[in-house]
Amino acid sequence: MSTYSREKLHQALKHFFGYDEFRLTQLPIIESVLNAEDTLAIMPTGAGKSICYQLPAMLLPGITIVVSPLIALMKDQVDALVANGIYAAFLNSSQSNEEQSRVIKDAQAGNIKLLYIAPERIPANSESFFIFLRSLNPSLFAIDEAHCISSWGHDFRPEYLKLAVLKKQFPGIPVIALTASADTVTQKDIVVRLALHQPQIFISSFNRPNIYYFIQPKRDAFGHILEYVQKHKDDCGIIYALSRASTEEIAGRLHKAGVKAAYYHAGMDSGERSRVQEAFQRDTYKVIVATIAFGMGIDKSNVRYVMHHDVSKNIEGYYQETGRAGRDGLRSDAILFYSVGDIIKLRRFIQNDDPKQAAISQKKLQLMQEFCEHEGCRRQYLMQYFGEEFPAYCGSCDYCMSSLEEKDATVDAQKLLSAIVRTGERYGAGYVIDFLRGSASEKIQPAHKELKTYGIGKHLKKEEWQWMVQQLVYHKFLDKSDGEYVTLKLNEKGWKILKGESELKLVMKKEKEQIAELAEQEYDKQLFNDLRSVRADMAEREHVPAYNIVPDNALIELATYLPENFDELKHISGFGDYKISKYGANFLRVIKQYAAEHNLVSKIHFKKPKKEKKAPVKATASATQMASLEMFREGIGVPEIAVLRGFTTATIDNHLAFFVASGELDIHKLVSKPKLEKILAIIKSTGQTSALKPLKDLLGDNYSYTEIKMGLEYYKRSSV
Repeated sequence: MSTYSREKLHQALKHFFGYDEFRLTQLPIIESVLNAEDTLAIMPTGAGKSICYQLPAMLLPGITIVVSPLIALMKDQVDALVANGIYAAFLNSSQSNEEQSRVIKDAQAGNIKLLYIAPERIPANSESFFIFLRSLNPSLFAIDEAHCISSWGHDFRPEYLKLAVLKKQFPGIPVIALTASADTVTQKDIVVRLALHQPQIFISSFNRPNIYYFIQPKRDAFGHILEYVQKHKDDCGIIYALSRASTEEIAGRLHKAGVKAAYYHAGMDSGERSRVQEAFQRDTYKVIVATIAFGMGIDKSNVRYVMHHDVSKNIEGYYQETGRAGRDGLRSDAILFYSVGDIIKLRRFIQNDDPKQAAISQKKLQLMQEFCEHEGCRRQYLMQYFGEEFPAYCGSCDYCMSSLEEKDATVDAQKLLSAIVRTGERYGAGYVIDFLRGSASEKIQPAHKELKTYGIGKHLKKEEWQWMVQQLVYHKFLDKSDGEYVTLKLNEKGWKILKGESELKLVMKKEKEQIAELAEQEYDKQLFNDLRSVRADMAEREHVPAYNIVPDNALIELATYLPENFDELKHISGFGDYKISKYGANFLRVIKQYAAEHNLVSKIHFKKPKKEKKAPVKATASATQMASLEMFREGIGVPEIAVLRGFTTATIDNHLAFFVASGELDIHKLVSKPKLEKILAIIKSTGQTSALKPLKDLLGDNYSYTEIKMGLEYYKRSSV
C-alpha cells in the first residue's frame, strides 16, 4: 500500500494545482501509481488525466518520463506546469542542440521533475539511450495518448509499438498509460503492446455533462456556422473539415466576414502551423478551421464550441474532437452538420486502405452514420458505444432539447415504399428520392418516368425523404443491402404498410430556427472582463497562453464570490499556493477596487468544497447553482433568492432542480406529497420523460411547470 495517506494526497493536490477535490477516478489511479503498479487510465478529454501522473511525479523521488506524441502538446503541458511552479521540460526536434544539451544537463542534475519526450526518441535497441535514461533515475513512465499504439484505434502511430522496450529495460519502474477514447479491443491492445504487468485498469465515465451535442442537416452549413460564430464573437472555437481545401475556403470566408479565423492542416509548413496554433492558444485567433491534424496538441481550456462541417470517420475521433471543447467544465457546444454524401465520400476514401484496416474502418463509419441518424438521445448513444449505461434522456442534446410531436406518416411511407417496388427494388435511397421528386436528371430511366409514382413526392424536400428512409430502415420496415451499391428492399413489415394493413406513427422533432445557443453564465460579467484583461497582461509578459495563468472557470468563481484576501482566495478552484503567491495580489486588487465602486462584499461563505462524486456519471454543480442551494437551505424563498441574486425565478428553479435530480435536495420542500404522487403517476402511465408540455396538458392548471419539472427530475433519479 502507498505510504501517502489520502489526506496528504489532497493537500498535495491543493498545494500544487489549487484544486480542493479529485475528479472521477483520479485518486485511485494516483494511489495505484504510487503503489508502483502498472496502470491503464481511461478518462474523458478534459477530465484531468495529466494530474494522474503529474501529482505522483511531485511525490516520487526521481524524474517522471512522459511520452507524448506531439511537440505542441509537450510545450503546452510544460508551460502549464511551469505556471504552477513545477520544474518541467521537453526534448524534441524543435529545439537546437544547445537547448537540448541544457535540458539534458538539468535532468541529470535532478533539477527537472517531469521530462516530456517524443516516442521517436526511444529506439528499440540502443544501449547508449538506456544508459542515459538510467542516469536520470526515473521513478515513473507515463504514456500519453496510449490509444496510438493500437491498429484498432482511430489514430494508430507505428512509432508507439517500440514503447514495450521501456518495460523490458526497466521492469521495476511502473508505467501508466492514459487515453480518452479506447473501446474494449483497443484497451486490450494497449495492455499487450506496452507489456504492462498485471495492470490496474480504471475506466471513468465517458460522459462530459457540460458538452451539449447537436446534429443538424447539412443545409447551408456555412451560413449556420457564420451566424453562430458572430453571435459568440468573444468565444473560442474549432471547426473541423474533411479536406485541406475546405479548411482554407471556410477560414477565408469567415475572415472576410470579420471573424478572427485561421486554417490549419498537415500540408502547411511546420513553422506556419506552429504560428497559427500559438496564436489560437493566446486568443489572437478566436476560430481555427482545421483537419483532424489539429487538436491532439491543444490543451486549451476555454474552447467554447467544436463544429464539424463534415462527418467524422468514426465515433472515437468524433468523441475526442468534441472533447476539446469545455475542458474548464463550463457549458460548451458540439455541433455536427450531417449529410449522407459525406458518408459516401468517406467510404470511397476507405477503399484505398489495407483490406484488413478497411474492413475495420468501414464498420466504424457505419456506426458513425447510425449515430448521426439516430432518433434518440445523442449522449446515451455515445455512452453505450463505449460500454457505459446511460438514461434515455440527457436534457442537453438536440433530441432531448427539442419539442417532440407524433406524426401519422403512413401516406408518405406508402409513396416511398411504392416507389421502391415500382423501380424493382434495385436502387438506393438517392435514386428513389430523385424519382419521387420528379427529377429531370438523365440518371432516371425513361421507363421509370412513365410510371404513375414518378414525381408524387414533390411536396417534401430531399432531406425530408432522406429522413423518412432512415426511419423506415431504423424501425425495420425496409432492408438495406450491404456492399458498395446499397439497395432498398421491402420486408414483411414494409409490405403491411404499403397494403394499408398497418399504420406508421413517427415521433419527430419540431424544426428549430437556431442550431444551438450557449447558456449565459451567471456572474458579474463586467468584473469578469476586468479580471480577464489583467490575466491577459500577465500572460503577455510571461509569453504563455492566458488560460495557463488561471482558466476561465477560475475567473468566473472570482467574479461570483469576490474574495477579499489571500485566505479567501484559497477557496477558488485553480489557485494553488504558487499561483496565489505569484498572481493573487493582482487579481485581489481588481476585485477590491470593483467591490468598492459597486458597494459589493465577499460572498466566499457561499462557497464550500465540493463533495467527492459518488457516481462517475453525476454532473458537477456550478458555483451559481451551489449559491442558490445554500440560500434556499437558509430558509430564503425562491422569489426572494431571485431578487437578491438578480435572476428570474425560473433560473432559480433550474438551479434547485439540479439538486433534486442529484438527491441533495428533498423534493417535498418544493412539491407537496399529493401533487408529487399525481405527477409521478402520470409520468409512469404515459412514459413521457422528455418534455413538460404533454404532462402539463394532462395535469391541468393546478400544477405549475416548476412542480412538474421537479417531479420529472425526481422520477428520473428514482428510476435509475
